[in-house]
Formats: sequence, structure tokens, C-alpha cells
Amino acid sequence: MVSFLFWNLNGKPLQEVVTNLACQYDIDVIILAECSKPLEILKSLNQGEQSDYFYSPDIDCGKIEIFSRFSCEFITPVPVCDKNYLTIRHLKLAGLIDILLAAIHFPSKLYCSEDSQSAECMKLSDLIRDIENQVGHSRTILIGDLNMNPFENGVVCANGLHGVMSRRIAEKKARTVQGQKYPFFYNPMWNFFGDVTPGPPGTYFYSRPEQKVFFWNTYDQVLIRPELLPYFSNEDLEILISDGKQSLVTDKGLPDKNRASDHLPILFRIRI
Repeated sequence: MVSFLFWNLNGKPLQEVVTNLACQYDIDVIILAECSKPLEILKSLNQGEQSDYFYSPDIDCGKIEIFSRFSCEFITPVPVCDKNYLTIRHLKLAGLIDILLAAIHFPSKLYCSEDSQSAECMKLSDLIRDIENQVGHSRTILIGDLNMNPFENGVVCANGLHGVMSRRIAEKKARTVQGQKYPFFYNPMWNFFGDVTPGPPGTYFYSRPEQKVFFWNTYDQVLIRPELLPYFSNEDLEILISDGKQSLVTDKGLPDKNRASDHLPILFRIRI
């Protein structure tokens, strides 16, 4: 089993909290967005109980930093053209099936319209399919801050990420629209909407004086290709509210921006 943590740090020096999370949840691969001091993170990780982490940079991606218990030769970057917000890694561990790990910090709604986000999702979808064709399989995980909810056009449209809420639908692998075949992603983050969930009703809280406000958003997501569903259980995905030593939410249950980040981290495990 391989465990992954994704967290948008909001540019804050949270190396101690990241280290606590790594120790508490036995994390193999740590994926961070808005991480301003990766070397400080690495130093802290290797002073924790779970030591021997490696820093795995991608010189073409300035938005994502990755740390893992595997040396860089086992989690190699796949060349991606002109995508500062994306890194794709080929994870090849001895004795296990290899997978593609696409980690992303998509453009924010503050600077990018919904139409522009959807257009970027189309390009991202094409890019992922091209790389899957190159490596000869589609055992792909897409993880990160999409700055979109699971129900938004870029995530659900067939020519976008094509992320569906139902495992049974995703297991069909693809569908054809207007003569074009589009592969599915399974998006288990749909399970975290509302109060009747195993954790908080989202990963990011935002309120403003407008007519239409969701309050809770699930911008931080994991999407899984159908080929990996036999290795994934929904119980192996969590939105975390504690690092094992302190809470990451306020007394009102909102992300604690003072002690941590405005985003909550997500934990994902895959049993390969």
C-alpha cells in the first residue's frame, strides 16, 4: 500500500505540521501546493519519527513540491510542456505495478474565469491521455487543488476531466459523445458533500455577500482512472482535520487559517 498526502499550504511555514501529518498517517508521498520553503520542509521531515524522505523537484513546475520515501529514480518526472501548474510522475516501485501520478495546482478563480478553467481542463485531459499512450497504460491518479468543485464543467464534461461520482459508471472505462470516445476518471470526492459525511463537508470554506455562495467547496481532489479501482477503497480517502497533535480546524469546524492553512489536507491510499 502506498499513501499520499496533498495539502495547499497557503504559502505558510507549516513544516512542523507537515511533519506531524507524515508521522501520524505514515505518508509515503507528500504533495504540497503553495510551498514556499521546500528545503525547510525536507529538513523537518527528516528530523521526525518517519525519517528518510527525499525531495523530488520538477524544474518545469513551480506550483507543486513533492517529497517521498522513495529516491528520485523511483518517482521520475514526465516531461510536460508549458504547464507550470502541473507535474506528472512515473512511480515505479520494485515488485509493484507502476502508476502515473499527476499533481496539480490549477489557476485560481480570482484570476481565471470558469470558461478558462474548463478550457484548461480540456488541454489537461488531452495531455494525460497522450502520456498514458506513451507509457502503455492508464493507471493514473490525478491529485491536487483544482480550484473547481467536482460538479463544475471542467471536471465533469466528457472533453474535460470526465470525473464521475459513481464507481459503477467509472468501471465502464469510457463513453462515446458525438463519435468521440472519452475515458472516465472516478471522483470519490463527491462523497464529502454535506453534513452526512465521514468528515468536514469540503476542503475550503469561503463566504461572501453574494446571492450564490456554496460556503464549503471541495477544490482539493483525487481522481482515479478505472484501471486502478480494484486497488482503491473509498475508506482509504480522508479529509484531515488534525495532524495528530493539534486541530487544523477552528471551534466552529472551519479551516484554521491562523494555526494552519485555509485548505484542509487530503489523505489517499492505494493498495498496489
